[in-house]
Amino acid sequence: MRFGLFPGWLVLLLALALPAAAHEIPSDITVTMFARPQGHVLRVLVRLPLRASMDAEYPRRERDFVDLAKAGPSLRNAAASVLANNLEIYEGGARLRAPRIAAARMSLESDRSFSGFDQALAHVTGPPLPAGTTLFWEQGLLDVLFEYPIRSDASRFSLETRFDRFALKTVTALQFLPPDGSARAFLLEGNAGLVHLDPTWFQAAGNFVRMGFLHILEGTDHLLFLLCLIIPFRRIGPLIPIVTAFTVAHSITLIASAFGFAPDALWFPPLIETLIAASVFYMALENIVSLHPWRRWIVTFGFGLVHGFGFSFVLQHTLQFAGSHLLTSLLAFNIGVEIGQVLVLMLLVPALNLLFRHVVAERLGVIILSAIVAHTAWHWLGERFDVLSQFPWPTLTAEGLASLLGWLIVLVAMIAGLWMVTLLPKSWARVVTGESRRAP
Repeated sequence: MRFGLFPGWLVLLLALALPAAAHEIPSDITVTMFARPQGHVLRVLVRLPLRASMDAEYPRRERDFVDLAKAGPSLRNAAASVLANNLEIYEGGARLRAPRIAAARMSLESDRSFSGFDQALAHVTGPPLPAGTTLFWEQGLLDVLFEYPIRSDASRFSLETRFDRFALKTVTALQFLPPDGSARAFLLEGNAGLVHLDPTWFQAAGNFVRMGFLHILEGTDHLLFLLCLIIPFRRIGPLIPIVTAFTVAHSITLIASAFGFAPDALWFPPLIETLIAASVFYMALENIVSLHPWRRWIVTFGFGLVHGFGFSFVLQHTLQFAGSHLLTSLLAFNIGVEIGQVLVLMLLVPALNLLFRHVVAERLGVIILSAIVAHTAWHWLGERFDVLSQFPWPTLTAEGLASLLGWLIVLVAMIAGLWMVTLLPKSWARVVTGESRRAP
Protein backbone atom coordinates (compact mmCIF):
# COMPACT_ATOMS: atom_id res chain seq x y z
CA MET A 1 0.00 0.00 0.00
CA ARG A 2 2.81 2.38 0.85
CA PHE A 3 4.49 1.84 -2.51
CA GLY A 4 1.18 2.03 -4.35
CA LEU A 5 0.38 5.43 -2.89
CA PHE A 6 3.81 6.87 -3.78
CA PRO A 7 2.99 7.85 -7.43
CA GLY A 8 -0.20 9.59 -6.26
CA TRP A 9 1.69 11.67 -3.71
CA LEU A 10 4.28 12.52 -6.36
CA VAL A 11 1.60 13.74 -8.77
CA LEU A 12 0.02 15.83 -6.02
CA LEU A 13 3.36 17.47 -5.12
CA LEU A 14 4.06 18.27 -8.76
CA ALA A 15 0.60 19.79 -9.14
CA LEU A 16 1.18 22.00 -6.11
CA ALA A 17 4.58 23.07 -7.45
CA LEU A 18 3.32 24.10 -10.89
CA PRO A 19 1.55 27.35 -9.84
CA ALA A 20 4.62 28.41 -7.87
CA ALA A 21 6.79 27.86 -10.93
CA ALA A 22 4.38 29.93 -13.02
CA HIS A 23 4.77 32.94 -10.66
CA GLU A 24 8.50 33.46 -10.64
CA ILE A 25 9.86 36.39 -8.66
CA PRO A 26 10.89 39.17 -11.09
CA SER A 27 14.55 40.15 -11.15
CA ASP A 28 13.85 43.88 -10.88
CA ILE A 29 10.89 46.25 -10.92
CA THR A 30 10.31 49.97 -10.50
CA VAL A 31 7.39 51.31 -8.45
CA THR A 32 6.37 54.89 -9.28
CA MET A 33 4.69 57.01 -6.61
CA PHE A 34 3.38 60.54 -6.14
CA ALA A 35 2.25 61.98 -2.79
CA ARG A 36 0.44 65.33 -2.56
CA PRO A 37 -1.26 66.67 0.61
CA GLN A 38 -4.11 69.01 -0.19
CA GLY A 39 -6.51 70.32 2.43
CA HIS A 40 -7.47 67.40 4.63
CA VAL A 41 -6.60 64.68 2.09
CA LEU A 42 -3.28 63.11 1.17
CA ARG A 43 -3.49 61.70 -2.35
CA VAL A 44 -1.02 58.93 -3.16
CA LEU A 45 -0.71 57.63 -6.70
CA VAL A 46 1.06 54.29 -7.17
CA ARG A 47 2.01 52.43 -10.34
CA LEU A 48 3.11 48.82 -9.92
CA PRO A 49 4.01 46.33 -12.69
CA LEU A 50 1.46 43.52 -12.38
CA ARG A 51 4.13 40.85 -12.70
CA ALA A 52 5.16 41.85 -9.17
CA SER A 53 1.74 41.04 -7.68
CA MET A 54 2.28 37.30 -7.68
CA ASP A 55 -0.48 36.51 -5.18
CA ALA A 56 -3.22 38.38 -7.04
CA GLU A 57 -5.60 36.63 -9.40
CA TYR A 58 -7.57 38.24 -12.24
CA PRO A 59 -10.51 36.93 -14.29
CA ARG A 60 -9.48 35.45 -17.63
CA ARG A 61 -11.13 35.02 -20.97
CA GLU A 62 -10.08 33.14 -24.09
CA ARG A 63 -6.34 32.52 -24.65
CA ASP A 64 -5.68 33.56 -21.04
CA PHE A 65 -6.22 37.28 -21.67
CA VAL A 66 -7.48 39.38 -18.73
CA ASP A 67 -11.24 39.89 -18.76
CA LEU A 68 -11.12 43.66 -18.25
CA ALA A 69 -14.89 43.91 -17.97
CA LYS A 70 -14.81 41.83 -14.77
CA ALA A 71 -11.39 42.87 -13.43
CA GLY A 72 -12.56 45.80 -11.25
CA PRO A 73 -13.01 43.92 -7.94
CA SER A 74 -9.76 42.00 -8.46
CA LEU A 75 -7.86 45.23 -9.05
CA ARG A 76 -9.21 46.76 -5.83
CA ASN A 77 -8.33 43.59 -3.91
CA ALA A 78 -4.80 43.74 -5.31
CA ALA A 79 -4.54 47.45 -4.42
CA ALA A 80 -5.51 46.67 -0.82
CA SER A 81 -3.56 43.46 -0.24
CA VAL A 82 -0.47 44.10 -2.35
CA LEU A 83 0.04 47.87 -2.02
CA ALA A 84 -1.88 49.31 0.95
CA ASN A 85 -0.78 46.52 3.30
CA ASN A 86 2.88 47.21 2.42
CA LEU A 87 2.68 51.00 2.71
CA GLU A 88 2.68 52.90 6.00
CA ILE A 89 2.28 56.68 6.04
CA TYR A 90 2.69 58.89 9.11
CA GLU A 91 1.52 62.42 9.85
CA GLY A 92 3.62 64.07 12.53
CA GLY A 93 4.73 60.68 13.79
CA ALA A 94 1.20 59.19 14.02
CA ARG A 95 0.37 56.43 11.56
CA LEU A 96 -2.53 57.21 9.24
CA ARG A 97 -5.39 54.74 9.10
CA ALA A 98 -6.09 52.58 6.05
CA PRO A 99 -6.71 54.66 2.92
CA ARG A 100 -9.71 54.80 0.70
CA ILE A 101 -9.11 53.25 -2.71
CA ALA A 102 -10.45 56.08 -4.84
CA ALA A 103 -9.54 54.45 -8.16
CA ALA A 104 -7.79 51.36 -9.48
CA ARG A 105 -7.22 50.36 -13.07
CA MET A 106 -5.04 48.36 -15.44
CA SER A 107 -2.79 50.13 -17.92
CA LEU A 108 -0.61 49.10 -20.80
CA GLU A 109 3.16 49.07 -20.33
CA SER A 110 3.43 51.66 -23.10
CA ASP A 111 1.44 54.21 -21.07
CA ARG A 112 3.49 57.28 -20.07
CA SER A 113 0.97 59.19 -17.96
CA PHE A 114 2.98 58.76 -14.73
CA SER A 115 5.51 61.34 -15.87
CA GLY A 116 3.75 63.90 -13.65
CA PHE A 117 1.15 64.06 -10.89
CA ASP A 118 -1.59 65.82 -12.85
CA GLN A 119 -1.28 63.51 -15.86
CA ALA A 120 -1.22 60.43 -13.61
CA LEU A 121 -4.28 61.61 -11.64
CA ALA A 122 -6.26 62.26 -14.81
CA HIS A 123 -5.27 58.86 -16.18
CA VAL A 124 -6.12 56.85 -13.06
CA THR A 125 -9.50 58.54 -12.56
CA GLY A 126 -10.29 58.48 -16.28
CA PRO A 127 -12.05 55.79 -18.35
CA PRO A 128 -10.59 52.26 -18.09
CA LEU A 129 -9.14 50.25 -20.92
CA PRO A 130 -11.70 49.00 -23.43
CA ALA A 131 -13.07 45.59 -22.49
CA GLY A 132 -11.80 44.10 -25.74
CA THR A 133 -8.14 45.02 -25.11
CA THR A 134 -5.90 41.95 -25.38
CA LEU A 135 -3.68 41.98 -22.33
CA PHE A 136 -1.90 39.30 -20.33
CA TRP A 137 -1.88 40.26 -16.65
CA GLU A 138 1.90 39.86 -16.43
CA GLN A 139 2.30 42.57 -19.08
CA GLY A 140 0.05 45.18 -17.50
CA LEU A 141 0.41 47.92 -14.91
CA LEU A 142 -1.67 48.39 -11.76
CA ASP A 143 -2.45 52.09 -11.23
CA VAL A 144 -4.06 53.08 -7.93
CA LEU A 145 -5.17 56.29 -6.26
CA PHE A 146 -5.20 56.17 -2.45
CA GLU A 147 -6.76 58.92 -0.34
CA TYR A 148 -5.69 59.29 3.29
CA PRO A 149 -7.60 61.60 5.66
CA ILE A 150 -5.15 64.03 7.33
CA ARG A 151 -5.36 66.88 9.84
CA SER A 152 -3.57 69.44 7.67
CA ASP A 153 -1.57 69.60 4.46
CA ALA A 154 1.06 71.62 6.39
CA SER A 155 1.93 68.61 8.56
CA ARG A 156 5.20 66.73 8.23
CA PHE A 157 4.80 63.36 6.59
CA SER A 158 6.92 60.23 6.50
CA LEU A 159 6.42 56.81 5.00
CA GLU A 160 7.79 53.30 4.95
CA THR A 161 7.44 50.99 1.96
CA ARG A 162 7.85 47.24 2.15
CA PHE A 163 8.02 46.69 -1.58
CA ASP A 164 11.29 44.76 -1.43
CA ARG A 165 9.45 41.43 -1.56
CA PHE A 166 8.04 42.19 -5.03
CA ALA A 167 11.32 41.42 -6.83
CA LEU A 168 14.96 40.57 -6.28
CA LYS A 169 15.65 44.29 -6.72
CA THR A 170 12.92 46.87 -6.17
CA VAL A 171 13.34 50.60 -6.76
CA THR A 172 10.66 53.06 -5.70
CA ALA A 173 10.66 56.40 -7.54
CA LEU A 174 8.77 58.75 -5.23
CA GLN A 175 7.90 62.40 -5.73
CA PHE A 176 6.52 64.40 -2.79
CA LEU A 177 4.58 67.55 -3.70
CA PRO A 178 4.00 69.81 -0.65
CA PRO A 179 1.53 72.72 -0.79
CA ASP A 180 4.27 75.32 -1.32
CA GLY A 181 4.66 74.18 -4.92
CA SER A 182 8.09 72.60 -4.51
CA ALA A 183 8.88 68.99 -5.31
CA ARG A 184 11.18 66.53 -3.60
CA ALA A 185 12.28 63.41 -5.46
CA PHE A 186 13.35 60.19 -3.76
CA LEU A 187 14.82 57.02 -5.22
CA LEU A 188 14.41 54.26 -2.64
CA GLU A 189 16.04 50.86 -3.03
CA GLY A 190 14.35 47.87 -1.41
CA ASN A 191 13.06 48.65 2.06
CA ALA A 192 14.64 52.01 2.86
CA GLY A 193 13.05 52.15 6.31
CA LEU A 194 11.22 55.21 7.58
CA VAL A 195 11.70 58.11 5.15
CA HIS A 196 10.91 61.67 6.27
CA LEU A 197 9.48 63.46 3.26
CA ASP A 198 10.04 66.89 4.81
CA PRO A 199 12.50 66.32 7.67
CA THR A 200 13.22 68.80 10.42
CA TRP A 201 16.83 69.81 10.89
CA PHE A 202 16.97 67.58 13.95
CA GLN A 203 15.70 64.53 12.04
CA ALA A 204 18.09 65.17 9.16
CA ALA A 205 21.05 65.68 11.50
CA GLY A 206 20.34 62.51 13.48
CA ASN A 207 19.97 60.48 10.31
CA PHE A 208 23.26 61.71 8.84
CA VAL A 209 25.21 61.33 12.10
CA ARG A 210 24.19 57.66 12.02
CA MET A 211 25.18 57.38 8.34
CA GLY A 212 28.62 58.87 8.98
CA PHE A 213 29.22 56.65 12.00
CA LEU A 214 28.26 53.49 10.11
CA HIS A 215 30.18 54.45 6.98
CA ILE A 216 33.51 54.88 8.74
CA LEU A 217 33.07 51.49 10.41
CA GLU A 218 32.13 49.79 7.14
CA GLY A 219 34.83 51.39 4.95
CA THR A 220 37.80 49.02 4.98
CA ASP A 221 40.15 51.41 3.19
CA HIS A 222 39.34 54.25 5.62
CA LEU A 223 39.84 51.93 8.60
CA LEU A 224 43.24 50.78 7.32
CA PHE A 225 44.19 54.42 6.79
CA LEU A 226 43.32 55.13 10.42
CA LEU A 227 45.27 52.07 11.52
CA CYS A 228 48.38 53.42 9.75
CA LEU A 229 47.90 56.73 11.54
CA ILE A 230 47.65 55.03 14.94
CA ILE A 231 50.47 52.50 14.73
CA PRO A 232 53.45 54.87 15.26
CA PHE A 233 51.86 56.89 18.11
CA ARG A 234 49.36 54.81 20.13
CA ARG A 235 48.52 57.70 22.46
CA ILE A 236 45.24 59.61 22.42
CA GLY A 237 46.84 63.03 22.93
CA PRO A 238 49.06 63.11 19.83
CA LEU A 239 46.43 61.32 17.74
CA ILE A 240 43.55 63.75 18.31
CA PRO A 241 45.10 66.59 16.19
CA ILE A 242 46.01 64.08 13.47
CA VAL A 243 42.54 62.59 13.25
CA THR A 244 40.98 66.04 13.50
CA ALA A 245 43.14 67.22 10.58
CA PHE A 246 41.79 64.28 8.59
CA THR A 247 38.20 65.21 9.52
CA VAL A 248 38.65 68.91 8.66
CA ALA A 249 40.22 68.03 5.31
CA HIS A 250 37.59 65.55 4.19
CA SER A 251 34.86 67.94 5.38
CA ILE A 252 36.16 70.59 2.98
CA THR A 253 36.05 68.40 -0.11
CA LEU A 254 32.84 66.66 0.94
CA ILE A 255 30.96 69.95 1.30
CA ALA A 256 32.51 71.31 -1.91
CA SER A 257 31.39 68.19 -3.81
CA ALA A 258 27.85 68.40 -2.42
CA PHE A 259 27.58 71.98 -3.71
CA GLY A 260 28.78 71.03 -7.19
CA PHE A 261 32.42 72.09 -7.07
CA ALA A 262 33.84 68.68 -7.99
CA PRO A 263 34.22 67.19 -11.48
CA ASP A 264 31.24 65.11 -12.58
CA ALA A 265 33.20 63.16 -15.21
CA LEU A 266 33.05 59.36 -15.25
CA TRP A 267 36.80 59.05 -14.67
CA PHE A 268 36.75 61.05 -11.42
CA PRO A 269 35.42 58.36 -9.01
CA PRO A 270 37.96 55.72 -10.21
CA LEU A 271 40.71 58.34 -9.87
CA ILE A 272 39.74 59.10 -6.27
CA GLU A 273 39.46 55.41 -5.37
CA THR A 274 42.95 54.87 -6.81
CA LEU A 275 44.34 57.81 -4.81
CA ILE A 276 42.71 56.48 -1.62
CA ALA A 277 44.50 53.16 -2.12
CA ALA A 278 47.72 55.09 -2.75
CA SER A 279 47.25 57.04 0.49
CA VAL A 280 46.93 53.83 2.51
CA PHE A 281 50.00 52.35 0.79
CA TYR A 282 52.06 55.51 1.43
CA MET A 283 51.14 55.67 5.11
CA ALA A 284 52.01 52.01 5.62
CA LEU A 285 55.30 52.43 3.77
CA GLU A 286 56.20 55.51 5.82
CA ASN A 287 55.61 53.55 9.03
CA ILE A 288 58.09 50.92 7.80
CA VAL A 289 60.93 53.21 6.69
CA SER A 290 60.60 55.98 9.30
CA LEU A 291 61.09 55.60 13.03
CA HIS A 292 59.31 58.85 13.83
CA PRO A 293 57.04 60.13 10.99
CA TRP A 294 57.58 63.88 10.64
CA ARG A 295 54.58 66.15 10.91
CA ARG A 296 52.15 63.33 10.23
CA TRP A 297 49.17 65.66 10.59
CA ILE A 298 50.17 67.66 7.49
CA VAL A 299 50.32 64.53 5.31
CA THR A 300 47.05 63.36 6.85
CA PHE A 301 45.40 66.66 5.95
CA GLY A 302 46.45 66.27 2.32
CA PHE A 303 45.15 62.73 2.06
CA GLY A 304 42.00 63.74 3.93
CA LEU A 305 41.12 65.99 1.00
CA VAL A 306 41.16 62.91 -1.23
CA HIS A 307 39.11 60.80 1.19
CA GLY A 308 36.49 63.56 1.33
CA PHE A 309 35.74 63.04 -2.34
CA GLY A 310 35.34 59.34 -1.60
CA PHE A 311 32.78 60.14 1.10
CA SER A 312 30.91 62.36 -1.36
CA PHE A 313 30.33 59.40 -3.69
CA VAL A 314 28.53 57.62 -0.86
CA LEU A 315 26.37 60.68 -0.13
CA GLN A 316 25.29 61.18 -3.74
CA HIS A 317 22.37 58.82 -3.16
CA THR A 318 21.63 59.64 0.49
CA LEU A 319 21.52 63.45 0.22
CA GLN A 320 17.93 63.05 -0.98
CA PHE A 321 17.02 62.48 2.70
CA ALA A 322 18.42 65.86 3.76
CA GLY A 323 15.34 67.80 2.67
CA SER A 324 16.07 71.52 2.85
CA HIS A 325 18.89 71.00 5.39
CA LEU A 326 21.79 70.20 3.07
CA LEU A 327 24.60 71.92 5.00
CA THR A 328 23.29 70.66 8.35
CA SER A 329 23.23 67.11 7.00
CA LEU A 330 26.77 67.37 5.66
CA LEU A 331 28.11 68.66 8.97
CA ALA A 332 26.18 65.95 10.81
CA PHE A 333 27.69 63.29 8.55
CA ASN A 334 31.16 64.56 9.39
CA ILE A 335 30.32 64.51 13.09
CA GLY A 336 29.28 60.88 12.71
CA VAL A 337 32.55 60.11 10.96
CA GLU A 338 34.49 61.80 13.77
CA ILE A 339 32.59 59.81 16.41
CA GLY A 340 33.40 56.62 14.53
CA GLN A 341 37.06 57.57 14.32
CA VAL A 342 37.25 58.30 18.03
CA LEU A 343 35.68 54.91 18.73
CA VAL A 344 38.30 53.25 16.53
CA LEU A 345 41.03 55.12 18.41
CA MET A 346 39.68 53.99 21.77
CA LEU A 347 39.66 50.36 20.65
CA LEU A 348 42.90 50.18 18.65
CA VAL A 349 45.23 52.20 20.90
CA PRO A 350 45.01 49.90 23.95
CA ALA A 351 44.94 46.81 21.71
CA LEU A 352 48.18 47.85 19.98
CA ASN A 353 49.83 48.74 23.28
CA LEU A 354 49.01 45.30 24.67
CA LEU A 355 50.27 43.65 21.47
CA PHE A 356 53.62 45.46 21.54
CA ARG A 357 54.05 44.97 25.28
CA HIS A 358 53.31 41.26 25.57
CA VAL A 359 53.45 39.65 22.11
CA VAL A 360 55.97 41.30 19.79
CA ALA A 361 58.63 44.00 20.04
CA GLU A 362 57.41 47.46 19.15
CA ARG A 363 59.52 48.13 16.07
CA LEU A 364 59.05 44.64 14.69
CA GLY A 365 55.30 44.85 15.32
CA VAL A 366 55.06 48.21 13.52
CA ILE A 367 56.87 46.76 10.51
CA ILE A 368 54.76 43.58 10.38
CA LEU A 369 51.40 45.34 10.70
CA SER A 370 52.37 48.06 8.24
CA ALA A 371 53.66 45.49 5.76
CA ILE A 372 50.33 43.63 5.87
CA VAL A 373 48.44 46.87 5.25
CA ALA A 374 50.87 47.87 2.47
CA HIS A 375 50.40 44.48 0.79
CA THR A 376 46.60 44.90 0.83
CA ALA A 377 46.77 48.51 -0.38
CA TRP A 378 49.14 47.55 -3.19
CA HIS A 379 46.60 45.05 -4.54
CA TRP A 380 43.87 47.68 -4.27
CA LEU A 381 46.08 50.13 -6.10
CA GLY A 382 46.62 47.73 -8.98
CA GLU A 383 42.98 46.77 -9.30
CA ARG A 384 41.71 50.34 -9.12
CA PHE A 385 44.35 51.62 -11.55
CA ASP A 386 43.23 48.98 -14.05
CA VAL A 387 39.70 50.37 -13.79
CA LEU A 388 40.97 53.95 -14.12
CA SER A 389 43.09 53.11 -17.17
CA GLN A 390 39.95 52.10 -19.09
CA PHE A 391 38.88 55.76 -19.24
CA PRO A 392 40.46 58.06 -21.87
CA TRP A 393 42.42 61.09 -20.79
CA PRO A 394 40.02 64.00 -20.15
CA THR A 395 39.84 66.86 -22.62
CA LEU A 396 40.66 70.14 -20.93
CA THR A 397 37.91 72.68 -21.58
CA ALA A 398 37.61 76.29 -20.48
CA GLU A 399 35.12 75.33 -17.78
CA GLY A 400 37.35 72.51 -16.57
CA LEU A 401 40.38 74.78 -16.54
CA ALA A 402 38.51 77.36 -14.46
CA SER A 403 37.47 74.67 -11.97
CA LEU A 404 41.05 73.38 -11.80
CA LEU A 405 42.42 76.87 -11.16
CA GLY A 406 39.85 77.37 -8.40
CA TRP A 407 40.92 74.20 -6.64
CA LEU A 408 44.61 75.14 -7.07
CA ILE A 409 43.96 78.50 -5.39
CA VAL A 410 42.24 76.77 -2.48
CA LEU A 411 45.08 74.24 -2.25
CA VAL A 412 47.74 76.98 -2.23
CA ALA A 413 45.82 78.80 0.53
CA MET A 414 45.71 75.60 2.59
CA ILE A 415 49.43 74.98 2.10
CA ALA A 416 50.15 78.55 3.17
CA GLY A 417 48.05 78.07 6.29
CA LEU A 418 49.87 74.86 7.14
CA TRP A 419 53.23 76.56 6.60
CA MET A 420 52.20 79.35 8.99
CA VAL A 421 51.40 76.76 11.64
CA THR A 422 54.86 75.24 11.28
CA LEU A 423 56.37 78.68 12.01
CA LEU A 424 54.77 78.80 15.47
CA PRO A 425 57.10 78.61 18.47
CA LYS A 426 58.22 75.05 19.06
CA SER A 427 56.23 74.66 22.27
CA TRP A 428 53.01 75.72 20.51
CA ALA A 429 53.84 73.69 17.41
CA ARG A 430 54.11 70.54 19.52
CA VAL A 431 50.66 71.19 20.95
CA VAL A 432 49.07 71.86 17.55
CA THR A 433 50.77 69.06 15.65
CA GLY A 434 50.60 66.53 18.46
CA GLU A 435 54.35 65.89 18.30
CA SER A 436 56.34 65.15 21.42
CA ARG A 437 59.97 64.82 22.25
CA ARG A 438 61.32 61.39 21.63
CA ALA A 439 64.50 59.91 22.86
CA PRO A 440 67.06 59.51 20.05
